[in-house]
Amino acid sequence: MFIPLYDTNRLRHIRLQYVTIGLIAVNALVFLITSIGGENFKNAAVLGLGFIPSVVHDKVELSPEFVVIPESLSYLTYAFLHADIFHLGGNMLFLWVFGDNVEDALGHIRYLIFYLLCAAAGAFFQGLVAWDSQVPLIGASGAIAGVVAAYLILYPRVKVWVLAFARIPLRIPAFIPLILWIVFQIVMFAAGGEDQVSWACHIGGIIAGAVLVLVLRRRGVPLLAGADGEPAAEADQAPVAAERVASDPHAAQPAPQWGRGGASSPN
Repeated sequence: MFIPLYDTNRLRHIRLQYVTIGLIAVNALVFLITSIGGENFKNAAVLGLGFIPSVVHDKVELSPEFVVIPESLSYLTYAFLHADIFHLGGNMLFLWVFGDNVEDALGHIRYLIFYLLCAAAGAFFQGLVAWDSQVPLIGASGAIAGVVAAYLILYPRVKVWVLAFARIPLRIPAFIPLILWIVFQIVMFAAGGEDQVSWACHIGGIIAGAVLVLVLRRRGVPLLAGADGEPAAEADQAPVAAERVASDPHAAQPAPQWGRGGASSPN
């Protein structure tokens, strides 16, 4: 439907989104290791670390050679495995574009907790709708869906650059592509489309992200921020604030951000 490219949402509370960067690095490293290990090694990793509802629910017993972690840990480990480079790249692109500002709004530690809980919620919901499934669930999509939901609640009016239909560049408010993306997940889940995609996992992540961001965000971080990422009421007075800064040579200037200009900054 769309590919996110860039947002114009500066960081306000942190200088570096190192949890987001770390998560991307870990996902990439795991993909590299499982890829160079060969097909048999990758299959063993998927069976041993992927989330298999029938195994977790004690309906089926996994062969001993594939048991490398307690079954309950697969609620998290599955989210660091990916089927191919496109699966990995799509999820990490969404995380890169939207994750930094969610990390900024929550703080590093709470953001990491948020991410892992969204991943677990995705697996949990998949397990509810496919209780006896023996198909391993892999991919960060559940966690990414939570990040998307949180960004929509925090920054719906921030402008984002996207490729619509993978070819048309547009700069539009975040709520337009993100709401469309969430609606698409719900429609596909209800229609039972594309068996290779776990729409249930996406729904679980969306629900968890929408709820957790309300609880875990920093004190004073607003919801439904304006087009510049500030509270909507303050955004309307932005010209006055800008005039005051310009007229006061001693006014504090925003700190530079890694990887993005000071005024600017999937599944």
